[in-house]
Amino acid sequence: MTYQAPYKDMQLLVAQAYQQHGLDKLESLEGFDTDLANAVMEEAAKFASGVLAPLNQIGDVQGCRFEEGKVITPDGWKDAYRQFSESGWIGLALPETFGGQGLPKYIAQPVNEMWLSANLAFVMFQALAQGGSEILLKFASESLQARYLPNIVSGAWSVAMALTEPNAGSDLGALTTKALAQDDGTYKIKGQKIFITYGDHDLTDNIAHLVMARTPDAPAGSRGISLFIVPKYRVNPDGSIGGFNDVCCTGIEHKMGLHGSPTCSISYGEKDECVGELVGELNQGLMAMFVLMNEARLSCGLQGVALGELGYQSALEYAKERTQGTNEKGERVAIIEHPDVKRMLLDMRSETFALRSLGYQIAAQIDLADSNQNTALHARIALLTPIFKAFATERANVMAGQVVQVFGGMGFVEETGVAQIMRDARITTIYEGTTGIQARDLLMRKVRGDQGLALKALLCEIDDQAAKVEANSALSKTAEEIRHVVVKIRSLLDKALLGQEEDSLLGVSVPFLDAMGTLCCAWQLMNTVVLADDDIDDGYYQNLIAMVQFYGAFRLPTAMAALQTVESKSLGLQEYVF
Repeated sequence: MTYQAPYKDMQLLVAQAYQQHGLDKLESLEGFDTDLANAVMEEAAKFASGVLAPLNQIGDVQGCRFEEGKVITPDGWKDAYRQFSESGWIGLALPETFGGQGLPKYIAQPVNEMWLSANLAFVMFQALAQGGSEILLKFASESLQARYLPNIVSGAWSVAMALTEPNAGSDLGALTTKALAQDDGTYKIKGQKIFITYGDHDLTDNIAHLVMARTPDAPAGSRGISLFIVPKYRVNPDGSIGGFNDVCCTGIEHKMGLHGSPTCSISYGEKDECVGELVGELNQGLMAMFVLMNEARLSCGLQGVALGELGYQSALEYAKERTQGTNEKGERVAIIEHPDVKRMLLDMRSETFALRSLGYQIAAQIDLADSNQNTALHARIALLTPIFKAFATERANVMAGQVVQVFGGMGFVEETGVAQIMRDARITTIYEGTTGIQARDLLMRKVRGDQGLALKALLCEIDDQAAKVEANSALSKTAEEIRHVVVKIRSLLDKALLGQEEDSLLGVSVPFLDAMGTLCCAWQLMNTVVLADDDIDDGYYQNLIAMVQFYGAFRLPTAMAALQTVESKSLGLQEYVF
């Protein structure tokens, strides 16, 4: 498969996010304008298509190997990693103080999307480096920062997030990894972790594991979790690498997809010689880890966008080339002439575009929030995060199925490469919290947690914009449908979502998230047309209009159907005996 960054779409959406949130007025972002964003995106696009994309299928076919206790990555991985780190891409959005480029999120977001489309399995370490660095910047001592951050930011060392245990998956309160205090202020770490992305590999000299563990006197449950940094090789006071730290990879998973990304089982302290250092305060580890988890959730949502784009490009190219069937004149035509194929292609195109826009808006809001203590802004980001993560990844799986459908039988064989998209996409709905967990977070913590204030503010903004464009003949029908969905959610908020018992709502939390995701996508498509400059290419503008109309006619009705399910809450869950 080949990949070319959808530069025109990215450029438009970056510029709109930049302007809409007034990032040009922020003193902290002085000099980080759209001209710089375009220049960075151009260079990233070359690297994505020229270096990473050619390795994508190689990584899928070869996978990683586990030999004599060592993880060996696919051919080409090591050289690509060297180029990636030497070019400064790992530290793109990390502080210059530690060797990063210090670019804002709104610029980093399209760049990260390019990496994820070109070779998702390869670049999964990048989000870990970003999130791990942000944890250290916020919670670690100056000594830890000085010893670890320069090497992480440069790519000399990588980061692994160690949460999951064999008997404690998403239930972090059940983890049993132990941390025993030592006289010198360090801790002896002992336990096992599984499903650790890039937990071991041959790309860097050292790996800094962020390990969740509990001390012997810690409170039960998640309140007793602490966070420790545990390097594969010990780190000396001057930041140099010391001896082996009793961090052993015991195997790698044989997975459905993402074969080029090693998912490891790790044993800490088999010989009681594993040493870690506390990050932040005791029993406050979950608070620190949420920084990385939120970064990972946004990255997962972007993975959905990226896989959707990769699939769309592959399907579009194939549909133009594959000749099958005839038109009304009896002439043989490419399958792109068939209405159902057009429908699938337009569905993928509009869905990917809308989700990309939502992701870029969130990135710009994070930049704004970094210089603004506005509570409402932080609440908006928190509200949109589980929607973006879950809805984008769920839709990526649907789009992957559409890609195979466009290819027909050729999509079901490995030679075309599109089966890889379906296999790679499957995990995105699961890691960093399943769709059900994201839906529970949205409904129980983000909506009920503030009695619907953040949701009401979002609905008000969407409704106001839809009301303004109802007079536009090209957008009026979709705007009307958007307003109907808003009215329905408002009525549910008052009479159901805030007042019902938790158990009665959890069964319909995913349909509620689906409805919110669909509404947000329709809003973003409409928003893009409203903000489009007068000098935009007419053909491109007409395509934007067509996407809005298609989404309004084809996808918004599914939001209303999902909300009716939420309203009824009669799924037969209580009556059925399993």
